[in-house]
Amino acid sequence: MLFNSIPFLIFFPIVTLLFYVIPHKYRWVLLLAASCFFYMFFVPKYILILLITILIDYIAGIYIEKTEGKRRKFFLIVSIISTCLVLVIFKYLGFFHQNMIALSHYFGFHYPDRIIHIILPIGLSFHTFQSLSYVIEVYRRNQKAEKHFGIYSLYVMFYPQLVTGPIERPQNLLRQLREVKIFQLDNLIRGFRLILFGLFVKMVIADNLAGYVDQIYENPSIFNSWSILIGLLFYSFQIYCDFFGYSTIALGCALTMGYSITNNFRTPYLSKNITEFWHRWHISLSSWFRDYVYFPMGGSRVKTMRWIFNIVVVFMLSGFWHGANWTFIFWGATFAFFYLIEYVCRKKISLQFTGNNLIHNILNGISIVKNFILVTMIWVFFRSVDAKHIKLMYASIYHNFNLQDNFTIDYKVWLFLALFIALDFILRKSRFDTWCGNQSFIVRWFIYALLLFLILACSSVNSFPFIYFQF
Repeated sequence: MLFNSIPFLIFFPIVTLLFYVIPHKYRWVLLLAASCFFYMFFVPKYILILLITILIDYIAGIYIEKTEGKRRKFFLIVSIISTCLVLVIFKYLGFFHQNMIALSHYFGFHYPDRIIHIILPIGLSFHTFQSLSYVIEVYRRNQKAEKHFGIYSLYVMFYPQLVTGPIERPQNLLRQLREVKIFQLDNLIRGFRLILFGLFVKMVIADNLAGYVDQIYENPSIFNSWSILIGLLFYSFQIYCDFFGYSTIALGCALTMGYSITNNFRTPYLSKNITEFWHRWHISLSSWFRDYVYFPMGGSRVKTMRWIFNIVVVFMLSGFWHGANWTFIFWGATFAFFYLIEYVCRKKISLQFTGNNLIHNILNGISIVKNFILVTMIWVFFRSVDAKHIKLMYASIYHNFNLQDNFTIDYKVWLFLALFIALDFILRKSRFDTWCGNQSFIVRWFIYALLLFLILACSSVNSFPFIYFQF
């Protein structure tokens, strides 16, 4: 079920109302049933895949908690391998198969050349990582094993963040699922603010940009270099607004019932370098890789060459997590390269202008613009379908300056984008629900009316699926 759909417009108020009407001891049943219904709205049979991963990690968590020594580690390894195997089969089997075919043709050995077509269940990568965080935290003794199968299932299936996250740690969400939630009007109001803002960001900004982005990436060779650069700019904001919009709606849906889930974004395009960008973009995923991959590999507490290896592995794994395609691996490797370059530059060049705010602000502004341009150019790897497409995109930017094209952009798109950028700058130190709540009564209601009007009147004619559904 899509957040920006009529069925959800019916589903959401009914579930929220029933949540407060029924007694606390039955709420987990309601939310679990609602979450299953929400997920089955896409492809019903794939609920069985989730059930398999839930059973594996639920049982593993109990055995990990009650055993010691090597047996404890054995159950952790079995859980991780079993859960990841489900992800590998549905997401990566076709990728490995195609690469084996290519290798067999290159080296001349026999490999069965048959088509493997398996549809990836929506959100499989997200709830796989959420399940893994649970068993790892139980193994580390940071979380007690959940004995209630229904509560644990709800932790994995919680509908607001089921499909595209944020990836919740058990210490945050499991604890809340057992708490008695009392109706608070402030939570309801703040939740609706977030939902309204998230729908605006997705339907007015991301979806209006999507059509132009698709034109550019479909055949870049026919467009002028400036048009392609505008397409790259639009994609940077499309993917941000698409994912940020979903995450904001998820926050709002959870908050209306009193649940607090992770903020996944903190104005990432105002970052001054790659390191800061990844502290602000898709926070739940970057912190997952930091805590469960980077730190166990030694983090930065190792020799320089090993640290470089750790950085490259984490970024490339992050890219591969996003998709079973070499373009995503290239995307992660490119981020790793520039992360390391920036690290070396900061070590070699240290500029400090204490007491001079003007120079400090100018340097910060230059750093933000530099980082945004760099990230925008790297997004080409993420959006392109293959390596040839990546090469074509960059070549078209370089060679097509004198080419004439008919790439026209509705002026309203620029106005919407300018409005979002202004709001993003305003919200650099606050969240929309908090910031809006601090405004006067008249200003608040003007904001509500403006956002609602823009959603109803200016949403894209075409409905585009959330980009991160594919992951």
